[in-house]
Amino acid sequence: MATMRTAALRRPPAAGPHAPGFVTLEGARYTYDREVIVDGVDWRIAHGAFHCLVGRSGCGKTTLLKLAAGLLAPTDGRVLIDGAAVREPSGRVGFVFQAPTLLEWLSALDNVLLPVSLKRRPGPDDRAAALELLDLVGLGGLEGRRPGELSGGQQSRVAIARALAGEPAVLLLDEPFAALDALTREDLQQDLLRLCALRRTTVLFVTHDIAEAVFLADRVAVMEAGRIRHTLDIPLPRPRGRDLRYGADFNALCRDLRAAMDGAP
Repeated sequence: MATMRTAALRRPPAAGPHAPGFVTLEGARYTYDREVIVDGVDWRIAHGAFHCLVGRSGCGKTTLLKLAAGLLAPTDGRVLIDGAAVREPSGRVGFVFQAPTLLEWLSALDNVLLPVSLKRRPGPDDRAAALELLDLVGLGGLEGRRPGELSGGQQSRVAIARALAGEPAVLLLDEPFAALDALTREDLQQDLLRLCALRRTTVLFVTHDIAEAVFLADRVAVMEAGRIRHTLDIPLPRPRGRDLRYGADFNALCRDLRAAMDGAP
């Protein structure tokens, strides 16, 4: 056990220009009003991999996510998806914010269809695909309800379905479950893993929650003062069930990640 943990926790390796990655950040740097928010981040996420980004408030996590989404342009360096530079938001990238950001006057179904509606009038196939997504996130039969008629967890499920409606190659999530109770969070984590595995979606997930990061990720990055200070590989089997959270390996990895966040070498 000790050998596995020691091998898993390490300083991030130098990222060469030809390192494989479906999502690639090369020397990504972002400054605002002369303040460095993201400071030369190199990171690779393989196609279909699930990575988490953790760190204390104000360390630059959300800014890094926005760079990957094309919502911000790097001051220096570059961001690539499948080898193409990210210069603006794209249909290839889905984004789930901290709050569900649903439109209150639209039904759950119409909220899921919103990305399509902004481009064209949804057709029968679009509606069928949206209904299937709602069913996959556990909201079958609730497609006619408006956000005010849904619980917080149900609203988060609609937001995830909406982000997946365009079948994005990359899904970026910014603490989407932070406001939910523990049991709802666990259910949504398992649903998210199942959906992303089904679609081979590449994921970068920002969280403050150590156990959430260990449960979800193939690899975790620890961010501090705009830089990635540590990485932690998560060699836990998939699919990941509820009982995994109570095992010795899971708890050892949580301890390692906490130590990394506390600045352990």
